[in-house]
Amino acid sequence: MRVLLIGSGGREHALAVGLAADPSVDDIIAAPGNPGIAAVAKLREVVVTDAAAVAELAVEVAADLVVIGPEAPLVAGAADAVRAKGIACFGPSAAAAQLEGSKAFAKEVMVAAGVPTGRSATCTTEGEVGAALAEFGPPYVVKNDGLAAGKGVVVTDSLAVARQHAEECGRVVIEEFLDGPEVSLFVVTDGTTAVPLMPAQDFKRVGDGDSGPNTGGMGAYAPLPWAPADLVERVLAETVQPTLAEMRRRGTPFAGLLYVGLALTTNGPKVIEFNARFGDPETQVVLALLASPLGGLLHAAATGTLADLPPLQWREGAAVTVVVAGHNYPGTPRTGDVIEGGEQPGVIHAGTARRADGALVSAGGRILSATATGADLADARTAAYKLIDGITLPGAHHRTDIALAAVEGRITT
Repeated sequence: MRVLLIGSGGREHALAVGLAADPSVDDIIAAPGNPGIAAVAKLREVVVTDAAAVAELAVEVAADLVVIGPEAPLVAGAADAVRAKGIACFGPSAAAAQLEGSKAFAKEVMVAAGVPTGRSATCTTEGEVGAALAEFGPPYVVKNDGLAAGKGVVVTDSLAVARQHAEECGRVVIEEFLDGPEVSLFVVTDGTTAVPLMPAQDFKRVGDGDSGPNTGGMGAYAPLPWAPADLVERVLAETVQPTLAEMRRRGTPFAGLLYVGLALTTNGPKVIEFNARFGDPETQVVLALLASPLGGLLHAAATGTLADLPPLQWREGAAVTVVVAGHNYPGTPRTGDVIEGGEQPGVIHAGTARRADGALVSAGGRILSATATGADLADARTAAYKLIDGITLPGAHHRTDIALAAVEGRITT
């Protein structure tokens, strides 16, 4: 099977590694890819949000399966354009991808499907914003309605900060704050059958102790030893299947990867958000533990044959990933700094580039993620930070507490 992988981040590098380990995958072409992905795939250039160009490239390379990693090309209709060429594609249609493309649309679907979630209001005027903030109170949760690369959400006790974020975004969804630890659950689906992957937890704040502004994610781990035993079964029944049914009812079935962001509240799991693709950096740890062939799983979802697959198999142990971010991230990062130690096994590339002289340099905000497995979370955590110790990047920063609370037994539901 020849796979065309669209994207250039850490998620796509992790997907490429997983696909390369599948015996049924003979060839991987990545567009545009990155220096890490280049170790397992041939790289091609494409503007990922140009749906026609993505489809043309799929035809040109005679792809058997196209896997679209990022949200922007999905919302732009890349999956529709590929399928129109008669090529199997893993990723939802533009209409279905609005579950991520519009927070307001996602809330509308959740309410219609009876999904457990927080109360919310969609606001476009200063008056609406003020009324919603007053109704829900602090901590204030203000979300950009559209795509914002994982940085469109502000959770703050400051009314002024909440108002400012709403003003900068224009159209926002303001929600009640959901208490409890957060969980990321990936579900592979062909629109009807839903296959859950292993739950993970990521770390969105830039600093230790969940301090500082939100980021695209500074680390993750799996499995979750503190999670309720029936969590996945309950979320499938209460959230995933009702959502898929509602999307089918609307004539826009969702096929691809449904990311369910959850808060395990005192009243049970409630949905914080949906995404329409694999999350980064959770993908790094979930796929590191997946023993079943990834290419076969994604192809089955793309061709409507998930019900025919055997149950997924998982490796024993745990996985931890720690993100190395560039100077000033999540503000505008400095780029062009030389990276040493970025080619170690287990180091996933995100914002990297290759200089003319062959040097590996920073080219984004989140640069690398050090991903390791171990017999348990403590072992995996030690191994991940050992990888970090071998990386040199001027001005870089990372969190030192990824998975620490779980290792120390400090998370309760």
